[in-house]
Amino acid sequence: MDLDAPFYAFALAGFAAQLVDGMLGMGYGVSLTSLLLALGVPPASASFSVHASEIFFTSGVSGISHLSFKNVDHSLFKRLVIPGVIGGVAGAYVLSSVPGGVIKPLISAYLIVMGVVILVRAIMRTQTPDKGKRFAAPLALVGGFLDAIGGGGWGPVVTTNLVASGAHPRTTIGTVNLAEFFVTVAESITFVLTIGTLDLRIVGGLILGGVIAAPLGAWLCRHIPRRPWSIAVGLLIIGLSMRTLWKALN
Repeated sequence: MDLDAPFYAFALAGFAAQLVDGMLGMGYGVSLTSLLLALGVPPASASFSVHASEIFFTSGVSGISHLSFKNVDHSLFKRLVIPGVIGGVAGAYVLSSVPGGVIKPLISAYLIVMGVVILVRAIMRTQTPDKGKRFAAPLALVGGFLDAIGGGGWGPVVTTNLVASGAHPRTTIGTVNLAEFFVTVAESITFVLTIGTLDLRIVGGLILGGVIAAPLGAWLCRHIPRRPWSIAVGLLIIGLSMRTLWKALN
């Protein structure tokens, strides 16, 4: 894969995405994929790079931390992990099998939708009785598939829907994050088997930027209100994805 973007561009992308994740607790994948597509990275390679960086940094550390702090609902975890893995493997296989020129407009459209979802969640906060666990398995299946296709979306799809249905935020976030690690590993293995190569320059830049941004994101989380930050991130994802969609169609 021959890319013109320099190493520091990927480091900056990783920095920005980890800053978003540190502030919102989600959005790493969708924001980072939007940035990588804007930098000219092919869709399958973008998703592969995002998930590889998550294994080594965000997803693995986060899952272990939540498990150690007893933030995991083991019953919910069992309902999420297997459907999530199945959906993730299917999504990774589809993404790596379809030509980039065909799938790129569809991924851009999906990312625009995810940007709108983040905006709506920031502006309107609704909650209904706790019915989330009943739909946990199909939600995980869809979330895993979309996460692999779009390079992110597991958190926005699974976590936000479960919490909005009335599930306890602490155990829901912890459980979904732990399940995400296994989904991410399954997706990455599928990409290895189908794509076969990983650009270490991209992944190295993402991890470096993420490591630098992690403490800053945690600090900003305490000092900047969540709602305006969510609105800004949603608008950024929509703007970048609309630009990528326009370029893909012209």
